[in-house]
Amino acid sequence: MPELLAGGWTVAHRSWAARTAAPDERAPLEALVAAAAAQGCAVAELGPADDAAVEAFAASVRADFPGGLATAPHPVDAASIARDRAAGTRWFGAKNGGDLVAVTVIRADGERAETDWTAVRADHRRRGLAEGVKAASLLALAADGVCTFGTGGADENAPSLAMNRRLGYVVTERWVTLVPAP
Repeated sequence: MPELLAGGWTVAHRSWAARTAAPDERAPLEALVAAAAAQGCAVAELGPADDAAVEAFAASVRADFPGGLATAPHPVDAASIARDRAAGTRWFGAKNGGDLVAVTVIRADGERAETDWTAVRADHRRRGLAEGVKAASLLALAADGVCTFGTGGADENAPSLAMNRRLGYVVTERWVTLVPAP
């Protein structure tokens, strides 16, 4: 990195990764799910019947992810959803009046799970919905035997980092995305 920076490359983005253990107590996470429900949203795991809504939701929030290629989710379409579901990926969402307004996507692999992405529709942000859907995913996967959870994001997204810290995640590594001089 020092050689690249000396050669004119610049830091385009800063990112982080974080880990947490399965919760010892379910009550704090259940309270976050309940708080999201108190906002008029039903929080639950999403099934194949929700795939079209997930695809539309993902397209509507894709441009909202800071951090460039290092933290942007891959494009979501019906084929990728089916492929990911077959590989153990699970979706949790919050619906308001039937409209999908928050989603978290998490991949389980034995005793470990990694969040792919979490997003909230712009008109529903700062209401605890990201915490609610992510808490629901932690509860469900911990009940299935997952012991270690990972997540990550862009430094530019301070609310995401704060939310993950409230869920018990601890930052374990940081990295930068460098771009060459023009």
